[in-house]
Amino acid sequence: MEDEKLAPSTIDEYIRLFPEDVRAILEEVRAAIRGAAPTAEEKISYRMPTFFLEGNLVHFAAYKKHIGFYPAPHGIERFKKELSAYKGAKGSVQFPIDKPLPMELIIEIVKFRVAENLAAAEAKKRKKR
Repeated sequence: MEDEKLAPSTIDEYIRLFPEDVRAILEEVRAAIRGAAPTAEEKISYRMPTFFLEGNLVHFAAYKKHIGFYPAPHGIERFKKELSAYKGAKGSVQFPIDKPLPMELIIEIVKFRVAENLAAAEAKKRKKR
């Protein structure tokens, strides 16, 4: 994807880049996020599928051996205990592609991020008044 023209511009285009088995996993993650954040906008940001609601909500991406999930540092910190079985970093977690993904946990994290983004947007509005 060195050429910007080849880079996907929608989540559908991104998902179509992968083999069928990986596409199924990506669609499952997408559906879980959509269910937990039905008013979020879908887009590509940082070359990854992104859900946006009053700011970036979560990103996800497929790699050779894992699905990367990026709920921002607060999302990782809040669910540190539940995510401790997975590799990760300050704002990301890696779910092995050959094991079932913890969909309920993903949904919980997304709901947490929705509440966090909406609260931050509301606080910003109050500050402007």
